[in-house]
Amino acid sequence: MNGPAFPGAVALADVQAQADQRNLPIEAVGVSAVRFPLTLDGPGGRRIPTVATFAMTVALPARVKGTHMSRFIEVLEELGPDLRTAEDLVAMVRRVRARLEATEAAIEMRFPYFVRKAAPVSGVASLLDCDVTWRAEARRGGERELAMEVATPVTSLCPCSKEISDYGAHNQRSSVRIDVRLAAAMRIEELVAIAELAASCEVYGLLKRPDEKYVTEKAYDNPKFVEDLVRDVALALAREPRVLAYTVEAENFESIHNHSAYARIRSARL
Repeated sequence: MNGPAFPGAVALADVQAQADQRNLPIEAVGVSAVRFPLTLDGPGGRRIPTVATFAMTVALPARVKGTHMSRFIEVLEELGPDLRTAEDLVAMVRRVRARLEATEAAIEMRFPYFVRKAAPVSGVASLLDCDVTWRAEARRGGERELAMEVATPVTSLCPCSKEISDYGAHNQRSSVRIDVRLAAAMRIEELVAIAELAASCEVYGLLKRPDEKYVTEKAYDNPKFVEDLVRDVALALAREPRVLAYTVEAENFESIHNHSAYARIRSARL
């Protein structure tokens, strides 16, 4: 029996801390699907509200029956309100490892992120939403690992369609997903920009007619296969010293087929 956890509490058995006789360590145990409101740091001092979904786990030794699930939520309640950047997530996962006395801890945090963009001709502002994941791991000895995944909507125009058609070419909205393991933090906007530069054209939340003319003609002058998208993004990531390893995926939601075109490329530095 452990002593009371707080004044006035009745001493209760700590079943999780009991010994387990099956001699099987557990790679990851914890909580998932935990939603928590956050306000992240954006460019230029802008504060970006969002709601993140957390998965928080630790490695469990073979000799221990169970982990203390409430402690994950305790750490989230303590540090979550001050979580602004990916490096803050690294501090949180280190706290989880220490609080649960674990050799390894991991946190995955998925959230929508809103990039404010100006239309290319009119300059009218609107928000573009991207799906973002931050992952952080901490190990005994102080080692840490930080990864980020960003899915960015873009436009692609088919080079083959442009080449064989007397007029016009089919285009479509595409999604470019970049997953990177990082030596140092990168801004979400940096990965968004890499995806957009590799595309036929960017996607905007709001366009006026002069903007629509601009983006249509820009895409026509810059045709890209799905293979072109992943290769151009991979080349940009390979030049980035903060990127230790990457996976790039692109999906074109085809406008003339009832299926998508898909490509993936991974770095050799895994």
